[in-house]
Amino acid sequence: MIRIAWNEQYAHPLPDGHRFPMEKYTCIPEQLVHEGTVEEAQFFSPDPLTDIEVLRAHDAEYWDKLCQGTLSRQEERRTGFPWSPALVDREVMIMGGTVQCARYALEHGVALNVAGGTHHAFRDRGEGFCLLNDIALAAEALLEEGSIQRALVMDLDVHQGNGTASMFANDERVFTFSMHGAGNYPMHKERSDLDIALPDGADDAAYLSALGAHWPRLLDEVKPDVVFYQCGVDILQGDKLGRLGVTEAGCKERDRQILRRSHANDVPVVCAMGGGYSPDIWQIVEAHCNTFRIAADLWG
Repeated sequence: MIRIAWNEQYAHPLPDGHRFPMEKYTCIPEQLVHEGTVEEAQFFSPDPLTDIEVLRAHDAEYWDKLCQGTLSRQEERRTGFPWSPALVDREVMIMGGTVQCARYALEHGVALNVAGGTHHAFRDRGEGFCLLNDIALAAEALLEEGSIQRALVMDLDVHQGNGTASMFANDERVFTFSMHGAGNYPMHKERSDLDIALPDGADDAAYLSALGAHWPRLLDEVKPDVVFYQCGVDILQGDKLGRLGVTEAGCKERDRQILRRSHANDVPVVCAMGGGYSPDIWQIVEAHCNTFRIAADLWG
């Protein structure tokens, strides 16, 4: 049975005109329950991370500034969010969701967070709608607890997972893979263990060919104890913050390839939803829901 992290705080309201689609965090679970893909009992409300847990992956000075609201104007602007105590509360709730999903995945084979995928957060700063890095926090938790020896991060958001790459640059226990738009944010790319940069307009054939050239061998060569899958749907054609030309069917096939091979090789998967900024909110919701549907079909 798949487990899903969600809490109503995920949909914390932002000022009018803000371009981040917070409503998707309410629509996704509602749609999944409505169509019968999952039952309400499969959702769990995460426990917010404690200070000690946050400091596994983030610098104390940055965490203190985030908690106290003493970020500089430039630091706040870099995150993309107007600071508020409620925003920080939301963030530690989401972080807790991915950490708990990681533990559930080791037990059940897969677990998914309706939010998360905050791959632009560095140890000492936030960027690009990311205040803390949930995948890094979850990986550090499992490693510290001795539950795993090696992790593979499959970051398939349209934007490079620069924060995650930086945080694990010198840690051989975590292999970072990012396939992203070459000309998209961030302009300065960090170095993942493996980066695949795609040209603007890359369609289904180009995208899936690039994925197929690397994904199967990575699972075989890295031999991870867990896969952290950042499954942003901002690869879709028409996305406001993406420049690729992947269709909804192509995005679904991407998820199917990651999840099916992981399942076949008995490798647990932790899914964090990542980005999605299409003008039509229901295109975002449908693409995200496909990830949950495939997981439910495979793991029950």
